[in-house]
Amino acid sequence: MTSPSYLHENFLLQTKTAAILYHDYAKEMPIIDYHNHLPPQQIAENQSFENISKIWLYGDHYKWRAMRINGADESYCTGNKSDFEKFEKWAETVPYTWRNPLFHWTALEMKRYFGVDSLLNKDNAASIYAHCNELLQTPEFKVRPLLTNMKVKAVCTTDDPLDSLEFHQAMKNEGEGPLKMLPAFRPDKFILIKNANFASFVRQLADLTSISIVNYDDLLQALSQRADFFASLGCQLSDHGLEYICAENYTASEVGRIFKKALQGESVSQEDAHIYMSSILFDLGCLYHKLGWIQQFHIGAMRNNNLRALRNLGPDTGWDSIGDWSQASALSKFLARLDEEDRLTKTIIYNLNPADNAVMASMIGNFNDGSVAGKIQYGSGWWFLDQKDGMEQQMNTLSNMGLLSKFVGMLTDSRSFLSFPRHEYFRRILCNMIGKEIENGELPTDIPWAGKIIQDICYHNVREYLGWEK
Repeated sequence: MTSPSYLHENFLLQTKTAAILYHDYAKEMPIIDYHNHLPPQQIAENQSFENISKIWLYGDHYKWRAMRINGADESYCTGNKSDFEKFEKWAETVPYTWRNPLFHWTALEMKRYFGVDSLLNKDNAASIYAHCNELLQTPEFKVRPLLTNMKVKAVCTTDDPLDSLEFHQAMKNEGEGPLKMLPAFRPDKFILIKNANFASFVRQLADLTSISIVNYDDLLQALSQRADFFASLGCQLSDHGLEYICAENYTASEVGRIFKKALQGESVSQEDAHIYMSSILFDLGCLYHKLGWIQQFHIGAMRNNNLRALRNLGPDTGWDSIGDWSQASALSKFLARLDEEDRLTKTIIYNLNPADNAVMASMIGNFNDGSVAGKIQYGSGWWFLDQKDGMEQQMNTLSNMGLLSKFVGMLTDSRSFLSFPRHEYFRRILCNMIGKEIENGELPTDIPWAGKIIQDICYHNVREYLGWEK
């Protein structure tokens, strides 16, 4: 197998300085992947995978979207084709992904995990499939070694308040090891009151907490109980995947009326939903501040656009896109309300619409009060923006309006155990940006200082943000 000419040791590093910064400073830094969707059970049980399709293609809506665009029938994505047939169809698609980040990611993942230098295509699919499957049967390809061999120190999964966290408990019971797995609190189903299953979710929460939830205050008490349980297992972050933030004016009686209406299974208007969401987001923000947590907001995704696909396949199967809601006013009002009462905790804001880059990067400066370095963060390029252009735009905008040096850096936001070369991808892009500007005379030729900033962004900033010892 011959190595693809572009995937050499200085891939994406366009100057000598960029190469020095990457190889001498960034490359060997550990990883704290503080937001992902990895399955906790598979980590706790240190599972292995039967074949490359099961670890690489199952649940990967990025690949499914590309395959569909390339003309692949749904049976090769979420359907009943065999695992090899699905892999072969993905291999057939890969050469057509030029200039899509999937082309780079595929090559990096094949090379870093499996030592495959050839570009995947339909002709070599069978041999690469067999090669990868053979390696997957070895101890080094169980889940935990896959993570620790990529220098991953910790992963923060994304967990529902209704989750038992039994697998986090199992990991904690093992004692200190080379890999931490911590939960993150994702209470979206108790925020999105128009969801048809909202009342059912509340009843499940009542059963779990043994709290009779008949009013809004009961709901807050139950969520607080679950948050305390999450905290007992090391949780330090919450996360919210919302179209937009709500910050309407409201009264307690209004919120109580709307909640009881939804609890009885009655339809809630959009106006009332916004009032309820404004209240619960504020109250959750106060809870996070009390617990000393970091709150994260992923905003701007327009989900489940294809109604036929949603009906047939369910959510999270690759039918989402970028939304274009106005974000600035409500976000400002929400953060200001918490800040006014000195209850604004550390916050990371991620936007999906690149048109909002400057809004987000400038917004964080309004609420960085000097109490903590980088207290309010503009999060890394997310989902449709976690590619070279998106990462560069996010970092350039942050640099122009804030301090890139205090950025908490990259995360995978992934469901795949083979996605961790995305940290390498990010680090190469970061080093290339700074290296080029040093050689252009836009930044001083101070390699040790540039290296320190890069190492901080790659690892030290997020470690300090979480309050972890070295």
